[in-house]
Order: sequence, then structure tokens, then C-alpha cells
Amino acid sequence: MPSAAAPLLYEMHSHTPLCKHARGEPEAYAAVAEARGLKGIVITCHCPLPDGISHAVRMTPEQYGDYVDLVARAREKFAGRVDVRLGLESDFYPGVEPWLEKLHARVPLHHVLGSVHTQVPDYRGRYFHGDYFAYQQTYFEHLAQSAETGLFDTLAHPDLVKNEAPEEWQFARIEPFILRALDRIAKTGVAMELNTSGVNKALPEMNPGDRILAHIHARGIPVVIGADAHRPERVGDGYELALRRLEAVGFREVSFFLDRRRQSVPIAAALASLR
Repeated sequence: MPSAAAPLLYEMHSHTPLCKHARGEPEAYAAVAEARGLKGIVITCHCPLPDGISHAVRMTPEQYGDYVDLVARAREKFAGRVDVRLGLESDFYPGVEPWLEKLHARVPLHHVLGSVHTQVPDYRGRYFHGDYFAYQQTYFEHLAQSAETGLFDTLAHPDLVKNEAPEEWQFARIEPFILRALDRIAKTGVAMELNTSGVNKALPEMNPGDRILAHIHARGIPVVIGADAHRPERVGDGYELALRRLEAVGFREVSFFLDRRRQSVPIAAALASLR
């Protein structure tokens, strides 16, 4: 039975077919957001990058205008029902900052996710040299650097590297490097994402796992929930479990971004608002 509570939450991480590995138009994603008791959805498709980098999994620079139009069409269609907003998931690696700064300034955005995608062949080709532990260290170094650029509102799926080689993920070994990265991130004010899609990955747990989530809480870093929806039925997927995980480690609020400004709501109210 639908909750009587007013919708409060947004889907903060979702995609479009322009990234070449998602299906469904933004209208279909908005319809699921409405059915699940979400107030809105911020579309955050994979950004274009220069020089054809990882072109197989993102829109081209020439398609950016098409992307803006796709989201605007859905916003108009769902006006008064679901608040559809334009965002972006932007890849970070050292040297890409000038490109992203200009891209983010082209049109008003509501939520910019910063991502380090260790599974993308171009990134892997630059930074993986056969040692997975060293690759994990590079990942967390780049995660901290991405926060320090000031280009992003939230860092997406912030332990994604563990899925590259789950058998090489030894938490006690990598933990000191994680803690140093989190200390740097905490100084920037950037939020971090609890990404529910991690349960479908090679190491099946949300990103980040509980131990990192506890360290995030200890440093006062705010958390945004996103389902990383690449198909409409995943919008808002796992939100109740994610909220209860946040409660279990001590969080009392969950955040989201509009106009690139962070807002927070009590977790208890957020839970009551879901369908």
C-alpha cells in the first residue's frame, strides 16, 4: 500500500541510452521514480571525454546537446508529477580537469558525480601495471585528488576498484590508504555516494562496504544514495536497505543535490516516504 508520507528523495544516479550501455529513455526512469515514491530524479549519464577516451561507454562530445534535450523533454512531460533534473557523471583522471571545468560550465547542472572507473580499458591501460594492490592504491589516490579539484558534488561508488579482482581485495591491507584518502576528502566538503548497484557486481555488496561507510561517518562526510540505474526498473532500487545501512553505522540524515547545493532529510522521514 502506498505510503501517505510526501515524497522526499531523489534518484541521484541514472543513465540514458547515449552512454551505449543503458536502455530506456528518461521518461521511463521518471515513471519508475513516481511509482516508488521518489520526489524526483537527476539524470547523470556518462560525460563525453576528449580524444575519444572510452568512447564505447559514453556519449560523444557532439551528443552533449542531445543529452540536454533528452532530459528537458522528460522534465516537461513529468512537470507536477516528478521533478526531473539534469546532472552528469564525470570521469576523473589526472589531466582531464580543464576539459571537465569547461563541460560543467556549458549548461546549469544539478548534481555532478565524480567517478574513477578502473574497469574502463583506457584508464586501465594508463594505470594498471600488473599489481592489483598498487592499482587499488592508485584508485584511492585518484579518488582523493578528484575531491580536491572542486569539480564534483559527490564521489560515486567509492570502492569500485574492489570489483576488479575480488580475490585481491584484502581490506586490512588497503585500509590505511583508504583512511588517508578519506581524511583528504573530508577536508573538501564533497559528499560520497552509497551506490546500491554494487550488490550486482563481482563482489556483491553496496559501494562502499560497511567498514568504509563507518569511516565516512566518523569523518562527518555526507552521503548521497544512488541506484546507478542503467535501466528504468532499477530507479530507487535498494533505497530502503541503503537507508537502514546508513542508520546502522550512525547516520541520521541522507543528502541529495539540486542546483549543485546539498540538501539533507532525516533518514526516518526518508524511509516513511518510500513506496
